[in-house]
Amino acid sequence: MSASEAFTVNSAKISLYCCSLLLFVLLCFNLPTAVDADVAVVEPEPPSRPRQTGEVGLYQSEEKNSQDVKDAFMEQLANELKGRVLKVTTLEDWPLSYTERQNGTLVGRGVAFELLEFLMEKFKFNYTLVMPEHNIVGSSNDMDGSIIELLANEKADIAVAFLPILADARRHILYSAGLDEGEWMMIMVRPMESASGSGLLAPFNRDVWILILVSLLAVGPIIYGMLIVRYKMTKDKEQVLYPLPHCIWFVYGALMKQGSTLSPTGDSTRILFASWWIFITILTSFYTANLTAFLTLSKFTLPINNAEDVRRKEKQFVTIRGNAIEYAIKNSDEALNSLSVLVDKHLVEFTTNLNDSDILMTTVTKKNYVYVRDRPAIEHLVYKDYLVRRKVNPINERSHCPFATATTPFLKRVRAFAYPNTTRWNTLFDPQLLNMVEGGLVKFKLLENLPKAEICPQNLGGTERQLKNRDLVMTYLVMLTGFATAIAVFLSEMFFRVLNERKLNKEQLTNPQLPSERITYLNKAIGYGDSPPPPYTEIFSRHTSGGSLFGSNIDSDSTSRKMINGRDYMVVKEKNGIGSQLIPIRAPSAAIFQYTYTN
Repeated sequence: MSASEAFTVNSAKISLYCCSLLLFVLLCFNLPTAVDADVAVVEPEPPSRPRQTGEVGLYQSEEKNSQDVKDAFMEQLANELKGRVLKVTTLEDWPLSYTERQNGTLVGRGVAFELLEFLMEKFKFNYTLVMPEHNIVGSSNDMDGSIIELLANEKADIAVAFLPILADARRHILYSAGLDEGEWMMIMVRPMESASGSGLLAPFNRDVWILILVSLLAVGPIIYGMLIVRYKMTKDKEQVLYPLPHCIWFVYGALMKQGSTLSPTGDSTRILFASWWIFITILTSFYTANLTAFLTLSKFTLPINNAEDVRRKEKQFVTIRGNAIEYAIKNSDEALNSLSVLVDKHLVEFTTNLNDSDILMTTVTKKNYVYVRDRPAIEHLVYKDYLVRRKVNPINERSHCPFATATTPFLKRVRAFAYPNTTRWNTLFDPQLLNMVEGGLVKFKLLENLPKAEICPQNLGGTERQLKNRDLVMTYLVMLTGFATAIAVFLSEMFFRVLNERKLNKEQLTNPQLPSERITYLNKAIGYGDSPPPPYTEIFSRHTSGGSLFGSNIDSDSTSRKMINGRDYMVVKEKNGIGSQLIPIRAPSAAIFQYTYTN
């Protein structure tokens, strides 16, 4: 190491020792520095340690203080309520809420008052009933004599009833915690037959039947047109050109699973015939299977199932005045406002009659109205009616359920109790009501007096399915239509026969030389006015009696009877005497010969 480098290292060590000594002096005497005067020193937080058991932080103490304040406030309210008599209003809405006289005092009954009794037992208060002038819930446009008017004017402390929560009513009253979701259902007279149809028309809907009828009317002319087109394009002399009535009769006969004498020679026509047979085979198979399934396994359906069906079919219905249905229809913001058209047409009745059984027996049964009511009332009403009818006629099970209930709700609304806007008791009551709902107590009370099995379901079912006259109505109509058509055709035949006879009489009067009866055969066509050939029994009877059928040119010597190949024939000599003709005598052969002879 050089001398200069050693001097540099020693100087650095001396400077380091001096700085360290100065720093030690400053720390010992705690002298202020320029940094201390200008910049605030942030001391680090002490390391966190786990909270010991029983130690409460600041936020916990605040929460405890607020809970203590809340508990103290609730206790104070409960002490104020204890022994107090609340003014309670309610609705006559059996079985949810209704009133009756007990020892001259009007008391409340129903599920709503059972819930109120739980609150009374807990908070030690009593109540007195203040009934509204009208048995209606009320709304902004229908306040007079309603429950909402009593609460808004603070004439009642609480409304103990399952009130539908209405949006416009929140401006006047305060609702409690929701008790349930109310469902308004439709009940009607059970139809005699299902809405899906019955009898012979049930397997297919209307569109299918229309298409089948169109095919029956169209296929016959199509086959006839194909025959004509092929005959004109191919010039096939061996092709038989069937007339249009024969083609139409073939189409109808195939539908009825009948045979046909038509035997087309062209491949295109044969394919057309075969296609129709395949179509009819598949169609009749589906029809038979669906008819069997319908008569044995079909479910009963109603013609009216929801509010849209009521509007579309303009079905008359009745409901209680002042309930959720009326306000939902009259409120422009509700979906049921579309039914206001029926209100304008006086097809909707808002009745003040609170007797459900009376409405069911008069308006529904006699006037064929649909009754819209909340589900608990409908279920209790049907069960009550079922028990009465079962006592009257225990044998006939189908007579126990003359009414049917739609499965789709007409309207859904959350229901609750209600208070005035200035109330304090909701702070006490709402938590308890919410506990009852969450614990299933409200649902249990709604179903408490009903059986577990569904009473009078929409599809009654049964172990056997007996056909009734209404199932065979279409069969009777088909028979009557057939007989009526046959009579009409018979009358038309008689009419044309009379016209033809008159025409023949006129021709005979104008031309006396015209024979009244001419018989032609073999290659000669039968002219107008000629009668068809007589049967062969008449021919042979004339031969045996010695008469001559074919005129004076053929005598009895020219005919003889012979047995050829085990069959009887009449041998008739030709006029020129060169040959002879065999005429079969046996009935089947004679019939074939006569068919050939006349055609």
